[in-house]
Amino acid sequence: MTLAGTAAPAWSWNLVTDFQDMWSYPFMVNAFRAGAVVAVVCAVVGWFVVLRRQTFAAHTLSAVAFPGAAGALLLGLGAVYGYFTLCVAAALVIAALRGGGEHEDSALTGTVQAFLLASGFLFTALYRGLLEGPQSILFGTFLGITSSQVTVLMVVGAVVLAVLALIGRPLLFASVDPEVARGRGVPVRALSVVFLVLLGAATAEASQITGTLLVFALMVIPAATAQVLTARPALSLALTVLLALAATWLGLTAAYYSPYPLGFFVTTIAFAGYVLALGGRSLREMRTRTRTRTLTRPGADAVSAAREAAA
Repeated sequence: MTLAGTAAPAWSWNLVTDFQDMWSYPFMVNAFRAGAVVAVVCAVVGWFVVLRRQTFAAHTLSAVAFPGAAGALLLGLGAVYGYFTLCVAAALVIAALRGGGEHEDSALTGTVQAFLLASGFLFTALYRGLLEGPQSILFGTFLGITSSQVTVLMVVGAVVLAVLALIGRPLLFASVDPEVARGRGVPVRALSVVFLVLLGAATAEASQITGTLLVFALMVIPAATAQVLTARPALSLALTVLLALAATWLGLTAAYYSPYPLGFFVTTIAFAGYVLALGGRSLREMRTRTRTRTLTRPGADAVSAAREAAA
């Protein structure tokens, strides 16, 4: 979405001038502030999502955010209330349903998800206000982010990060080996419920920037990229935060200076980083296999010794 439907501003390649022009608009300052908060919260929560293999739960909550926002607008409330209310409620429902088999949970969750998506489209059809269809809810926008919204995002983000800091160690233990953690007295079930609620809050935050359909751009892709690059938890978590911030801020800048939507840029930048990480790992593995075959080849030791002697 462009500025008030007009042509996008021109990029001059003078970074100081370009950023001064972009940040001369209060809504862009609010967009960068909100983007920073959302990127950090989603990066930290998303790191645990990838580690715990709960990407389907994250996808379900992002889908639930759409009817939540549309329903809130239909009732005359702000979309932000619909995001948080329905995402957190859905997280509690998913936590309550996680008692049966994994396949049963997935089928039931997917069925409810489809019904809520259809309800979201019904709400947008019934709404008679200034809603330009479901595009801004589904794919995100940086226009119209107010200072009060930034404040709400900061408060919710601080609470989510504070709770994660308190439960981080046992949650990591329960995520890596739940059976051993349960045997050592770690409240695995309670941690799972708390984490799903935090996931719902983080999803509600991200939906306001990326849109409900592109939450994965910040919730999963940076964490997946970081875990491809390194297996060390602390370094991987730090990389996740940096990658999410980079994707968000670069996406905001590109969306301001082009006529294309914000969600496209954030997702494309995050995806490009993931592809590069996979390519780098594949090259390293190919080099390792080639070196191993060379060293284990018959006569390799003799050839190496002859080369050293000739040198």
